Amino acid sequence: MADFDAIVVGSGMSGGMSAKELTERGLKVLVLERGPEIVPERDYSDQLAPWQTPNFDLIPEDEIARHYPKQYGGVAYAIKQSNKEFWVKDDEHPYETAEGTDYDWLRGYHTAGRSIMWSRQTYRWSQQDFEANKRDGHGIDWPVRYEDIAPWYDKVETFIGVSGSKEGLPQLPDSQFQPAFELTDAEKHFKARVEAKFPGRNIIPARIAHLTNATEEQRSLGRSNCQARNRCHHGCTFKAYFSSLNASLPAAQRTGNLTMVHNAIVQSVEYEAGTNRVTGVRVVDAVTNEKKLYTSRLLFLNASAMASAMILLQSKSERFPNGLANDSDQVGRNLMDHVSGANASGLLSGFENLKIFGRRPGGIYIPRYANATEHDKPYLRGFGYQGGGVPVDHSNGQIAGIGKAFKEAHRRPGPWRISISAFGEQLPNANNRLTLHPSKRDRWGNPLAVFDVRYSDNERIMLEEASKDAVAMLEAAGCTNIQRSPVNLTKPGNRIHEMGSARMGRDPQTSVLNGWCQAHAVPNLFITDGAFMTSSACQNPSLTYMAFTARAADYAARLMAEGVF
Repeated sequence: MADFDAIVVGSGMSGGMSAKELTERGLKVLVLERGPEIVPERDYSDQLAPWQTPNFDLIPEDEIARHYPKQYGGVAYAIKQSNKEFWVKDDEHPYETAEGTDYDWLRGYHTAGRSIMWSRQTYRWSQQDFEANKRDGHGIDWPVRYEDIAPWYDKVETFIGVSGSKEGLPQLPDSQFQPAFELTDAEKHFKARVEAKFPGRNIIPARIAHLTNATEEQRSLGRSNCQARNRCHHGCTFKAYFSSLNASLPAAQRTGNLTMVHNAIVQSVEYEAGTNRVTGVRVVDAVTNEKKLYTSRLLFLNASAMASAMILLQSKSERFPNGLANDSDQVGRNLMDHVSGANASGLLSGFENLKIFGRRPGGIYIPRYANATEHDKPYLRGFGYQGGGVPVDHSNGQIAGIGKAFKEAHRRPGPWRISISAFGEQLPNANNRLTLHPSKRDRWGNPLAVFDVRYSDNERIMLEEASKDAVAMLEAAGCTNIQRSPVNLTKPGNRIHEMGSARMGRDPQTSVLNGWCQAHAVPNLFITDGAFMTSSACQNPSLTYMAFTARAADYAARLMAEGVF
């Protein structure tokens, strides 16, 4: 008899949702987290001011060079002395890249994974996104459409809480919203001028997974409204922004059906050829190196797009010599991320007598218009912009200085700066892949990941055009001193939106999973982290992961009730 009804590997964005949905359906669930436990009251640092920490919360340069060159290089805005334990030490978690390539694997191993460090931009996909591959021939066709996922978007959004505004845009469907954070007057001016000049473009409040009108269910989990303090990357003791630690895991815990084990690194999945089922997972303790087998009737892999692929590739058997569920040779392939590096800003006068109250968690969002409302572009797919307008030198509500000059600087009126940055879609490509190193191992005996990911000309051309468009919008708004940095594409992985390493599809010969995130070859194996993604769109993907997860969990629970496994 199995130890548990279901095992969930990973406790982050999708793992927490898997745990919540499965336990609420009565299943006894084990969640395996490869890192240590995070206790908000003990480990969050959002209540500490910079001057209450060593070095004004800056990590010494020698420590960055020794332990965090990749992590800090990718998210310097988020990693500080007081929260550095949320990010892995690069020297303790090495990986390799193919010759001539580079890759940023930015991650944190602990309760709730990166859901406690994300930037919380939360957007639905549209019908256009699910049809893109079929329409232009890149990648394979999604086995689902928007109407299949829309009810699950509704369900997830109602639970997590998303602040935003209803806009009625077909390329960016509305969510179940709580009140949006208001645009500043400078942003409203920018919106009016740009929309008048470019009728197919929209400037809207960023859609953020922050509570602005907490529901009774959200309050029952100890959550409260956002305090607009902009200390989010230190954790949130108000539990105002969504993370699995703030919401999904507590919801699973209160069912009485959850067991959680920390420091449990999954090395492989056990497969039984006679029944064509996975039967459990083998783990090694990250602290003691003790090895253990946990068994279950159902398995959800939610370790992250890369880690889930690595687990499959390590799980070889006579039936699956190239890795579990890898009949199609697609495990590890089609790695995607979003691409950025096209930024522009300008000064806007006429608002010198206005100030900002608080520090909003988000500013403006410009939804995709390329190949949506505007056509004949020299590239496929599209991009959106994130940005905002703030008084000069007030980008974080702070000005450097001390004493009289410091106080006077806060009172001195000045122009506002409008800044926007493009996030573009990366086309799927089977040659962009993750493999396992044939000989190098980490400290626990697991093969190192080897990344071979390159951008195509489409991504390069798209970002060049996005940069030009950004300047044109700033000019239309009447901005001066417009600055456009040379387009410098972010490294693959740097946007921390990894997708595609075990894609879903209609044909088992070209995909790993079906439209329910269920392995074609192994019926009781589900993968609902970013690995299942068949294309990347340009919207931040976490909401889509969670919607697919809720849908898959419901389907798996129904199959279990029917005795399928």
